[in-house]
Amino acid sequence: MPAKSKAQQKAAGAALSAKRGETPKSELKGASKQMVESMSEKQLEEFASIKRKGKPQHVAK
Repeated sequence: MPAKSKAQQKAAGAALSAKRGETPKSELKGASKQMVESMSEKQLEEFASIKRKGKPQHVAK
């Protein structure tokens, strides 16, 4: 499932970095903190790897 907004993509990238040990988990905030616990590395890669062009900054609820 690809990210629907740039914000989701950034959060997935931060969570992926923490999952790989490149960034301390204590530096994560908000959605990325939840993503690192609930998603696998492969899911995070899929979420973070989609092109950003044409995506909105945030998705309206």
